[in-house]
Amino acid sequence: MTKTEQNKSIVFIGSECYPFVKSGGLGDVMYALPKELVRQGNDVRVIIPNYKCIPAKYRDNMEFKGSFDMDLCSDGRTFYVGIMEYVLDGVCYYFIDNEEFFTAGNPYTTIVDDIPKYCYFGKAALAALLYLEWVPDIIHCHDWQAGLIPIYLRTLFATTPLSSAKSVMTIHNLRFQGIYGLDHIKYWSGLPNHVFGNDCLKVGENDANMFKGGLAYCDMITTVSNTYAEEIQTDFFGENLDGHLRYHKEKLCGIVNGIDVETWDPATDPRVSVNYDVNNVIELKKENKRLLQEEVGLEQNEDKFVIGLISRLTDQKGLDLVNEILPQILDGNTQVVVLGTGDTRYEDSFRYYENAFQGIVSASIMYDETRAHKIYAGSDALLVPSLFEPCGLTQLNAMRYGTVPIVRETGGLKDTVEPYNVYENSGNGFTFDRYETALLYDAIERAKDVYFNNRENWDEIVVRDMYKDVSWTNAAKQYMDMYIEVIER
Repeated sequence: MTKTEQNKSIVFIGSECYPFVKSGGLGDVMYALPKELVRQGNDVRVIIPNYKCIPAKYRDNMEFKGSFDMDLCSDGRTFYVGIMEYVLDGVCYYFIDNEEFFTAGNPYTTIVDDIPKYCYFGKAALAALLYLEWVPDIIHCHDWQAGLIPIYLRTLFATTPLSSAKSVMTIHNLRFQGIYGLDHIKYWSGLPNHVFGNDCLKVGENDANMFKGGLAYCDMITTVSNTYAEEIQTDFFGENLDGHLRYHKEKLCGIVNGIDVETWDPATDPRVSVNYDVNNVIELKKENKRLLQEEVGLEQNEDKFVIGLISRLTDQKGLDLVNEILPQILDGNTQVVVLGTGDTRYEDSFRYYENAFQGIVSASIMYDETRAHKIYAGSDALLVPSLFEPCGLTQLNAMRYGTVPIVRETGGLKDTVEPYNVYENSGNGFTFDRYETALLYDAIERAKDVYFNNRENWDEIVVRDMYKDVSWTNAAKQYMDMYIEVIER
């Protein structure tokens, strides 16, 4: 029996999970990876908070599994812990219920309120496992909101049956770390004094960092691409934790995310205008393009080169570069369709471009899942010029829909997009390395040159993208190999 054939028990603990609550890629991973691990024969369960914003169709069908009071704070203050259960796609989801912490309309509010909330959640998740009498092989924690769990596991839970479990900490985005006053976190966590040293939770003179502590105490650190695992050990990408991560580099690895290929399948996707597959993509993408152009107010012309941009409108996503060159790339043969919300300056600039270049630029300043699917299906290329990108999912979605990615070589973008080689007619996208406007412009122009002057090669790129395996199957096998390695240490 090979490593990946050995069934294991794994619990995923994090702050969000599709379809219950999602604000970004973390929610997608918390849904899709457990689902694939279950498909491969493992016992996988997921624990998230029972936020009031979870849709009623799920909340109303949860099953109450029990409750208890749990001491939390350093002064012995106790809180109610309720456990609700919901089963979906073979995965058992547990929801930690507490109205004092989880009544807000959004999962994340202010750091002042979020610190107590996730101190409580981390300890309650472990206490719930004990209450349910289920001890997993692996406790897989995600981002700073679950950062205290590896510390709890080796301190306050060290004499419980959970002590046999190994902990894995995944970095989805290192920019957010759960930093606040040391005394505040010491009070709300109830953790012993010795974990508040410089080697674990302490940062600066008077602060504590929940993510830093979890990274120190966990048995394995993963992040969502090989390149990002290297990048975060450098000053530029390390968000002040690069030295800490270099110290722990022996337990750090990268595994590239996948996507749910059942949800993202142009052959069956109910959200696209015309379904298609790799055998008819060249013709049927033209019809999707025309219908997209009609819907978003662009000139309907299948010969135009349509660039899609689906993104949070923030500095991280490279939109300052896009703003600088957008008028230059609008050469009479190119259209741009934008979908997203974020910083006001970017929202306003894309609205300006839409007004200044009517019929050429479309700016949907909102998030609409159906429109996103239509942009993937109807665009020729997808632009992802990020300053940094731990993994990135939009380029994977694009490839699945035969839409050629134009990306900066950072994080998961570098790991998943092979630069087009004009001499070998190889590669599946167009890339640039340094974060410079001229290089982004050059990458777009190279893509347009192939599209307009060598359409046969362009069509071959489209087909290669659709054949690329972007599913969770391979990633899940890599996670299983990692779990086995950690268990056998």
